[in-house]
Amino acid sequence: MDNINYLREKTYKLTTAPGVYIMKDSSGEIIYIGKARNLKNRVSSYFRENPDHTPKTAMMVSSVSDYDFIVTDNEYEALLLECSLIKQHKPKYNILLKDDKGYSYIRISDDEYPRITAEKNTLKAGRYSAPFMSGSVAVETVDEVNKLFMLPTCRRKFPRDLGKSRPCLNYHIKNCMGVCTGKVKQEEYLEIIKQAEEYIKSGSEESVRRMEQEMKDASERLDFERALVLRDRISAIKKSAQRQKIVSETVENADIIGLMSADSHVYISVISYRNGRLTGKKSFEIENDYPVNIILHGFITQFYGDRSDIPEIVAVQERPVESELTERMLSENCRHRVEIRVPQRGELKELVKMSVNNSAEYAGLKNDRQAREVVALQQLGEVLKLQKPPVYIEAYDISNLGSESICGGMVVFENGRPLKKAYKKFTVKNQFSQDDYASMKEVLTRRLSHIKDSDTEKDKDEYFRRVPDLILLDGGRGHVSTVKPVIEETGLDIPVFGMVKNSRHRTRAVCTADSEIKINHLPEVFNLVTRIQDEVHRYSVSFMKKRHDKKTYFSEILTVRGIGEKRAEKLMKEYRTLENLKKVSPEELARTVGVGEETAKELWEVIRDM
Repeated sequence: MDNINYLREKTYKLTTAPGVYIMKDSSGEIIYIGKARNLKNRVSSYFRENPDHTPKTAMMVSSVSDYDFIVTDNEYEALLLECSLIKQHKPKYNILLKDDKGYSYIRISDDEYPRITAEKNTLKAGRYSAPFMSGSVAVETVDEVNKLFMLPTCRRKFPRDLGKSRPCLNYHIKNCMGVCTGKVKQEEYLEIIKQAEEYIKSGSEESVRRMEQEMKDASERLDFERALVLRDRISAIKKSAQRQKIVSETVENADIIGLMSADSHVYISVISYRNGRLTGKKSFEIENDYPVNIILHGFITQFYGDRSDIPEIVAVQERPVESELTERMLSENCRHRVEIRVPQRGELKELVKMSVNNSAEYAGLKNDRQAREVVALQQLGEVLKLQKPPVYIEAYDISNLGSESICGGMVVFENGRPLKKAYKKFTVKNQFSQDDYASMKEVLTRRLSHIKDSDTEKDKDEYFRRVPDLILLDGGRGHVSTVKPVIEETGLDIPVFGMVKNSRHRTRAVCTADSEIKINHLPEVFNLVTRIQDEVHRYSVSFMKKRHDKKTYFSEILTVRGIGEKRAEKLMKEYRTLENLKKVSPEELARTVGVGEETAKELWEVIRDM
C-alpha cells in the first residue's frame, strides 16, 4: 500500500507530454514498456483506486516498484521508441509486442544488378534502410523510387535474361530503362542504384530540384497529368525521407547530454544512441551552482571516467571548459576519436533539445514542479543575462481612480508559481495626483526599506525581509529609470525590468531603462511574464476598487445623524464588507455601535439602499 501511495504521488507530478514509460520491479528489472500520448493520464490509470484491469495487467501492476519515463516530441516518436526499447529489453509483460510487425524496411539486394524492394524483415541478403514504422510508406517509397529512376520491377534475372526477350510494357511507357535490352551497362546501372539509395536516405535535394524543374516543364507544355504525377512523387518521397529522433541514420553512435538548472540543483539527462537507435536514458541530480560549462566538464569526466564504451560523439548544449583535453582523455580511454560537439543545426541539435527537455521533466518531478516552469525560469535568466534563474520574483503595479484611491500591488512568484501569502498592498500616501512614476518610486522605497532595516524588531515578516532575485514592473522604460536609483541607494544588487504591453494591453516584451528585450520567441518565458503581469494588474486593481468602494459607503454611513467617524470605523472593523453589513438587523446595529432604536433603523435603511 505504501508503494502504491508513492507511485500515485510520483504520477501526480508527471508531465502531460507524450513519451514512453518503463515499469520496473523491486530488483530494478524492466517488466513493462508502454507508450502514451499523455504520460500523466496513461500512467495514473495503472495506480488509481478500484481499477478495471485485466488479470495480466493487474499482475504487472502488483509487481511494479518504480518506473522511469522518456519524453518525446509526439506520439509517433513515442511509438517508435516503445518498439525499439521492447526489442532491446524484452520485458516479460510485453510478450505480444516482441515481434517485428511494427517495422518495414527498404532493401537493396546484393545482386549484380541490384533491385530495390520493400521488406517486412532483414532476413534476405542486401543493404537495408533504417526501419519504417509504416509499411505503406515503405512500399510507396519503393514504388516511387523505382519509377523515378526507371528501375526494373519484373521477375527477370540479370545478367541471365539480358536480350532474351522483348521489353515489357513498363519500358514502353517509360517506367523502366530497359535493362533487359542489354543496352544498359552494369556500371551505368550501379551508378543509378547509388543515386536511388542516396535519394532514399536523404531525399537528395539535387534530385528533388530536378523533379521540380521537370514538373514545371510539364506544366508549361500543358502536360498537367505528368505534372500531377511528379508532384505526388515529390510529396511521397519527401514524406518517406522524414527521419524521427528514435531511429536515425545520421546519428549512429552518440551520447546526447542535456542540462537544466532549478533552485540550487542541476539536473542532467544522457540519451544514448547506438547503431542508429535510441537505447536508453539516464538522469542525474547534482547540488551545484557553477556555470554550465564548468558543470559539463566535471560531469563528463566523472561520468565516463575509465570507461571504454564511449561513442564517437558526445553532444552538449554548451562547450565545456577544457574540452580539447577532455576529448583527448576520452579518446585514449576508448582508443578511438571522441568529439565533444555543440550542434548548431540539424537532427543532432534537435536531440540536444530533447535531452534538455527530459532534464526539465526530471527537475520538475524532483521539485514538485512542471517542466515548463523549470524551462521558463532557466530561459528567463538567460534572456535577461542574469547569473542564475530567478527563483523569487516580485512584480509591482500602480492603480488609481482619478486622484483618489491611488495604491500599489506587489505579487510574488516563487519557482514560477504565485506565492500568495507573500503578496503586499500599498496605499500611496504622498501623491495627490495621478503620477505613476512617483507612486511606483514611493512603493519601492517603502518596500526596500524593510530589507535595509530587516534587523529591526518591526520587520518580522519573513517575505518582506527576503531579497528578490528579480523585480518586474508593470510599465515601460520610464518606470525602470525611476526605480533603478531607488534600488542603488539601498546598496542592493537586484535586477529590475519593465513589462511592456501592446496597444491592446497585452504583454509584448520586457524592457530595461534603454531598450526592449523580445521574448515572444520563447513561449515558456512569454507565458510566465504574461501570467505575472496579468496577476499583478489584477491584484492592484482589485485593491484599488475595494478601497474606493469602502470610501464611498463609509461616507454614506456618516450622513446618518448620530453616526460619527468612530462609530463608522467600528462598523467597518466588525463587519469588514458591505455584503456582511447588509445582512445585519437594526437591533444588531444598535448593539454594535451603541445607538437608539430610531438611529439604528435609519442606519439600517441607508445601508440597505447602498
